[in-house]
Amino acid sequence: MKMVFRWYGEGNDTVTLEQIRQIPGVSGIVWALHDVPAGEDWPMEKILAVKKRADQYGFSLDVVESVNVHEDIKLGLKTRDRYIENYKKTIAKLAQVGVKVICYNFMPIFDWTRTDMARRLDDGSTALFYENAKIKDMDPMELVSEIASNPDLTMPGWEPERLSRLNELFEAYRNVTEEDLWQNLKYFLEQIIPVAEANDIKMAIHPDDPPWPVFGLPRILTGQANLRRFLKLVDSPYNALTLCSGSLGANAENDVPAMVREFVDRIAFAHIRNVRRFDNGDFVETSHRTGDGSLDIVAIVKAYYEGGFTGYVRPDHGRHIWNKKCRPGYGLYDRALGIMYLWGVWDTLESR
Repeated sequence: MKMVFRWYGEGNDTVTLEQIRQIPGVSGIVWALHDVPAGEDWPMEKILAVKKRADQYGFSLDVVESVNVHEDIKLGLKTRDRYIENYKKTIAKLAQVGVKVICYNFMPIFDWTRTDMARRLDDGSTALFYENAKIKDMDPMELVSEIASNPDLTMPGWEPERLSRLNELFEAYRNVTEEDLWQNLKYFLEQIIPVAEANDIKMAIHPDDPPWPVFGLPRILTGQANLRRFLKLVDSPYNALTLCSGSLGANAENDVPAMVREFVDRIAFAHIRNVRRFDNGDFVETSHRTGDGSLDIVAIVKAYYEGGFTGYVRPDHGRHIWNKKCRPGYGLYDRALGIMYLWGVWDTLESR
């Protein structure tokens, strides 16, 4: 496996490339142009600026997370073709700097949802938390206000230009069903995958986080059967998965090691993190260690190893520890510890 680390860019991350370089076994950064609105063509000069910075530290730019999909595409509006054409242009540009995987998602309006950005844990650290009952009664604008209260760091999936249209978007999705979303995704893939093939870039969709409907919005990438259906929409090795253990693992019915075993040949990018689930539907993110959460991270890594996985892996969200001030879920220390835990499991399997 190839270990990579998500980095939000110069001036937009509390973690520096110099710090990332000191984490053993990290070969590349997972990056994006977070200041470019969804649906716009990425400027080549900005792409090259990121490459120049990464080259100074010997990092690859193999994985982009994310080239966001414009809401008009998800809604299936007539205007979608304009944004799909921009997406194609961006794919071709990214190929020029060696990108091999583009992670994206097809979640309506919100990429991910939590009710508390810094829930205090028993050990004194804080972590992202989801309170099931609170979501059922919450006005989405409450979450928007909490996210917007930290203007210094962008939050992926909660971009200001998207949130400024929140009421309009909810109205647009009022009559959109899960089946509509499937058909709109199929249309997008049929346009995009041939371009990805021509540029040798795998399009790796991220599952829904959490893997169930939120605020009445349809969600479709929620479990093993739906991932199977997705891969058949356009049957190409370039139509691939970003398998996120934490997103899928929030639902106790999802067997993540089984998904890895079934789909390993179509997983281009792996997000590995742990969550602790509660019987009332709440969950909190934990350290990567198996014993700290509800997921068997050792079994997940073993499934990748036994499947001959050679793709990209990153430690996903970590706790906020040792007084680190950072973007929620994206501090340095706990993700670095997570990498060493993942390498420890992998190296043990290799040494047998």
